[in-house]
Amino acid sequence: MLQRLHINNYALIDALDVNFSAKLNIITGETGAGKSILLGALSLLLGNRADTSMLLNKEKKCIVEGEFLIDAYHLQEFFASHDLDYDAQTIIRREISPESKSRAFVNDMPVNLQILKELGKKLIDIHSQHETLSIGEAAFQLSVLDAFAGHQQLLLKYKAEYVSFIQMQKQLDEWLLLEQKSRADEDYFRFQFQEIEVLNLKRGEQESLEKELEVLSNATEVKTGLAQTYFPIDQSENSITSVLHDIQKSLSQIFSFYEPALNLADRIRQAMIELKDIAAEAEKYEQSVQMDPARVTEIQERLDAIYNLEQKHRLNTLDELLDLQNSLSDKLLAITSMGEKIEVLQKDLQLKRENLLQIAQEISSNRKKAAPQIQTDMENMLKSISMPHARLNILVQAKMDTFFSDGIDKVQFQFSANKGMDFNDLAKVASGGELSRLMLCLKALIAKKISLPCMVFDEIDSGISGEVALKVGGIMEHIANTHQVIAITHLPQLAGRGDCHWFVYKETDALKTSTGIRKLGVEERVVEIARMIAGDNPSEVALQHAKELMQGE
Repeated sequence: MLQRLHINNYALIDALDVNFSAKLNIITGETGAGKSILLGALSLLLGNRADTSMLLNKEKKCIVEGEFLIDAYHLQEFFASHDLDYDAQTIIRREISPESKSRAFVNDMPVNLQILKELGKKLIDIHSQHETLSIGEAAFQLSVLDAFAGHQQLLLKYKAEYVSFIQMQKQLDEWLLLEQKSRADEDYFRFQFQEIEVLNLKRGEQESLEKELEVLSNATEVKTGLAQTYFPIDQSENSITSVLHDIQKSLSQIFSFYEPALNLADRIRQAMIELKDIAAEAEKYEQSVQMDPARVTEIQERLDAIYNLEQKHRLNTLDELLDLQNSLSDKLLAITSMGEKIEVLQKDLQLKRENLLQIAQEISSNRKKAAPQIQTDMENMLKSISMPHARLNILVQAKMDTFFSDGIDKVQFQFSANKGMDFNDLAKVASGGELSRLMLCLKALIAKKISLPCMVFDEIDSGISGEVALKVGGIMEHIANTHQVIAITHLPQLAGRGDCHWFVYKETDALKTSTGIRKLGVEERVVEIARMIAGDNPSEVALQHAKELMQGE
């Protein structure tokens, strides 16, 4: 529950502190006194957007702080999942600087607005005249059914399965689209692949062929050069080796008396061996080089095929061409295997669908069982607030072929206010006052089923008066027996029911106008309620009536 609300420098509020009761808190005051400002400040704690126009003093920051007792709300998991320090006495603070910078804190730990909104929904439930219209919305009607059905864990299980199902369905759609596109590309990829594959290329082949072609294209020059190498060395009449042999012979004649000649002769011998080896190798090379026009043509044609493919694919080397071939092979393999993957995914999706449908049908069954009880309870409660002929009909239609985020049901609350009147869509046939009473009754019924947070009613009692207002006050007092309620009202019948009565007022001096709030004592409450009954100068009769309202008579 909300124990304390502190507001500083917000709209017309300079500074105020409000310590709320755990039960029914009544807030009254003249129109324009600033009751809505309190709700505006409270909404900042719920993550609503803020701007500097809210600052009373444009040079100071605005601070709104709420102190909540949250031990009954089982929020430990929420705090842990968002790395927040849990404390049964939790403080939420919002600050807006003159530079339009907004900061939020939970137990002095900074949080973003999304986390603040999530937490705020678990702590405060605000209902205004405008929000009463939500009773006609399918989402609200469904939430009422689910509260009565009491299947929150089953609903959470369904929502988790639904998210998984939607993700799987999205993946299947993407794969089907990809397969469709891939199938259109398959022939093109296969043609490109086969065009490369047919050449049976080998890495390094292009460089090898280019070198061989260069030799064959210059075969005459090569053979001539090699012949001119080996012939003078060993095959001519005055060959180099025969001359060296004569030199060696001359040196051998002076070995006995001139020792250096021995070394020279040995070196000549080694030179002759090396030259003969060079000559033999050159002759072998010369004989291996053939004049082969057919081979030249063959190499040229293969290189032309390689060059054409490289140019076609804007590549520079044969290695890049082989990499492209591998890439095309992978694409073709992926296209072939895509069908198999899709088939497996379709089977998995069908199992997921069947499981989701089973959970959804159980939820739908629970809702259909809960609907008659809601109708009966609502009609009994509406009778107690002077709507004796009001009837509620809840239609729950299961769409077996469509999954929604909260099940397979389409829900419609139908309403008939008077005897003999046909049922029709609640939002279309109920008046503003009837909607207010319907919302109040629904909230009273839901409060019995789940642990609602602090409930704030902003003039939800608009459009009702007299005896009906007395009974509405009784219902709200009944809710407050188990839930904290804060009610902003103009009804004396409701004000008399409060455990704690707060009066909002406006003050004006020479420099500014500001809003204040004070807790009324017993006598002050009598006067305020009498003023609500009869105006600014209440009579003794009005004062007596006020006392009776406070005593529940």
